[in-house]
Amino acid sequence: MHRHFFVSDTHFGHAAILSERMSLRRPFASIQEHDEALIARWNAAVRPDDTVWHLGDFCYRCSETYARDVFRRLNGRRFLVRGNHEKIGARLPWDGPVVDVARVVVQNADGTSTGLWLSHYAHVVWPRMHHGDLHLYGHSHGSLPGTATRTDVGVDCFEFRPVTLDEIRVRLAENARAAQDQP
Repeated sequence: MHRHFFVSDTHFGHAAILSERMSLRRPFASIQEHDEALIARWNAAVRPDDTVWHLGDFCYRCSETYARDVFRRLNGRRFLVRGNHEKIGARLPWDGPVVDVARVVVQNADGTSTGLWLSHYAHVVWPRMHHGDLHLYGHSHGSLPGTATRTDVGVDCFEFRPVTLDEIRVRLAENARAAQDQP
């Protein structure tokens, strides 16, 4: 069965992502350890025939040769929604054109479908939100609270790996419960 995954902000090759200044809670001693862990976790989740939507900031401050080597090692059919650090990432051999935003429809196990608005940046409103479309984004590295209909899919939020819509739905439900608990 073909599956869809979503991920953002891998920042392969970006040594400064581990600095205290970035304060992103990435528990790796070096960028090499970081990158190898993210590659292993990606490939443990994603099969070669799965689709992965990367919502920006694939790599940063590394050579194009290094980025291509990392990219080559990752499973799946890969698509990129441009992030703010995409100088090198946009030149990689993605399985479709690099876009600024995308609307995709994912088939659910029960035969229904779900529309998704994909962007590197969080939106307060998005097309078809009133028709049930959900919004997935990155960029905020977990610092922006999600809602019942939108959430950050960056690696900082989901154990440093791509996630499925079913996993995202669990997070959206948690977001909804947290909002109900607010005074």
